[in-house]
Amino acid sequence: MPKPLDLSPNAPWKARFRAHTIAWAQIARANAQRGIVFANVSGIYQLHAWDVETGALRQITHQPAGVNFGAISVDGAYIYHLRDEQGDELGHFVRLPFEGGEPEDMTPDLPRYASWSIHESRGNNMIGLMAAHSGKFHYYVIEKLINGGLDVPRLLWSGERLAYGGALSHDGDVAVIATTERSGTTDTGLISLYTNSGRVLQELYDEGGSIRPMRFAPLGDSFTLLAESNISGYERPLLWHVRTGERTDIPLPDVEGALSPNGWSRDGEAILLSGLNRAENQLYVYDLPTQTLNRLAHPSGVFDAAEFMESGEILAIHHSSVYPRRLIALDSVTGSVRRVLLQGGDAPLGTPLRSVTFPSTGGAQIQGWLGVPSEGNAPYPLILEMHGGPTAVKREDFDPMQQAWLDHGFAVLSINYRGSTTFGREFEHAIDGKLGTLEIDDIAAARDWAVSQGIARPDAVLLTGWSYGGYLTLQALSLRPDRWAGGMAGVAIADWVTMYEDQADTLRGYQRALFGGTPEEKPEAHRQASPITHAERLQAPVLIIQGSNDTRCPPRQMRLYEDKLRSLGKPIQVHWFDAGHGSQVVEQSIEHQSLMLEFAYKTLGM
Repeated sequence: MPKPLDLSPNAPWKARFRAHTIAWAQIARANAQRGIVFANVSGIYQLHAWDVETGALRQITHQPAGVNFGAISVDGAYIYHLRDEQGDELGHFVRLPFEGGEPEDMTPDLPRYASWSIHESRGNNMIGLMAAHSGKFHYYVIEKLINGGLDVPRLLWSGERLAYGGALSHDGDVAVIATTERSGTTDTGLISLYTNSGRVLQELYDEGGSIRPMRFAPLGDSFTLLAESNISGYERPLLWHVRTGERTDIPLPDVEGALSPNGWSRDGEAILLSGLNRAENQLYVYDLPTQTLNRLAHPSGVFDAAEFMESGEILAIHHSSVYPRRLIALDSVTGSVRRVLLQGGDAPLGTPLRSVTFPSTGGAQIQGWLGVPSEGNAPYPLILEMHGGPTAVKREDFDPMQQAWLDHGFAVLSINYRGSTTFGREFEHAIDGKLGTLEIDDIAAARDWAVSQGIARPDAVLLTGWSYGGYLTLQALSLRPDRWAGGMAGVAIADWVTMYEDQADTLRGYQRALFGGTPEEKPEAHRQASPITHAERLQAPVLIIQGSNDTRCPPRQMRLYEDKLRSLGKPIQVHWFDAGHGSQVVEQSIEHQSLMLEFAYKTLGM
């Protein structure tokens, strides 16, 4: 049985939320003494100027709802981020002096836009960004003037389909972008363009595959781009000369799973590779002159944002289900930890999770992460969790939400359903055009496996997830109504059609790629994929936690779902919070977890 519900102010599980997290860090490529750190030291995720030598952090953004991402300029003089309104992810890029000061709007004459990308040439003379507005994706370049100012943004390319900003050559003469214009799906190809005219130099596509750009070689005269392709079935690195079109694949057939490039060594002779096999991490260094692969003997756990430092060491965020994120430097030959650059906050030791595999329909093998309470006897009430995305993967992350359930005597099973990345191209694209079908098979299979193994009580399985995981929670509650005790959905999708009408242009492009068309072009696929279509079938109670400023999963589609369930007399509880797609505020996250714990105890009659 679960332990008594503990919602006291100093409950141990809350300490994991309050332990500050080093989410990611970046060092300026031409100034190794300056960096940027994304952390919640203040209780809200903000950007911090980082003195690399002393380890001192100074908060540089003060957005009430937090920020989502940022970047540091090549010379370390400025920090960039998208300034939005209360987490709605629509706004303008601004730059802030590293020493502090007033933000400067970098695109004052553009409409508000959504963006996932801003990058610079290593020669420090050009900025590139992809901005989605007015129904299209637009790639702009901004020249950096000699006096330190910025020229007017110049439109280089526009397209209607999903596109990503990519990379700029060392001298800023050539830009590379990733676009789905040819595939019409989530598969991207690459285009290289002259930045002075927008004229296309070369194009690189894999029919039936996807190519993603990384970085240009660090040498000043190089036009060789590091990229990856999944045409072989799994991600593998490649080199592409953006002027001649010459391509060199690095297949590495003896390595299982995905193998993605992270970046170049300082001399351009080695590539850092991040391996993911069945959702487990492994770092490698590939030596280009000798064409040899070195498997690093680093500690176990998850490694995020790994890249070579100017010192030759490898900078990485390291964590696991047991301990929180820390920023470390690894030896690039052995993989051993050379030093800890930034330590996360103190947190109670967590319960470890282990990798499990179980069968689903069509012969699919589904991987998941299982945690069981350190006290009590099986079978346990089970929290069955689905990650967001869907093009993402759940690893053995440090996750305060999971640990809160384990502290209270619940088992936790987090699954990588079909549609997840790094399990192969076929696995990832199995759901294309028919969302909310195979994933539900996998969720049901996870429940049946956990019950058959004596892990889960069949009458006490609760679904949960955020974003696409929240969507799958709602969809599974209706499509398999007799299997669940209840569900808890965060910032979820309930109606794909209404969502398309209201969401940011970036997400519209992504939705078109997933479905293979708009709601008008693919009406039945959108209708069947929407939980609102199947609302009558829902039986178990549901808790929904939704952001009122969310432009990824906008509020109107959820209000329609809420109204429909209430009109049908279904058991629904909705909590609205004043932010965007999830919370960047620690105390707000604790509030959300408290709501879910209360809901679970009430639903299970405990």
